[in-house]
Amino acid sequence: MDKDRIEGLGKQVKGAVKDAAGKVTGDTKLQAEGKADKAEGKVQNTVGGAKDAARDALDPKRD
Repeated sequence: MDKDRIEGLGKQVKGAVKDAAGKVTGDTKLQAEGKADKAEGKVQNTVGGAKDAARDALDPKRD
């Protein structure tokens, strides 16, 4: 698994926590930061997935 996928998943989780905390406390800035972190994590995860797919296409024997 590509490191971008792992980091992206981490950012998504961090963003979800911030988003939820912002909703609970009524802090719209924190909620917006959480949504931004989640979006950034999704993009990074997608990039990592593309890298994995390209690597697998070049070397299908690789586990």
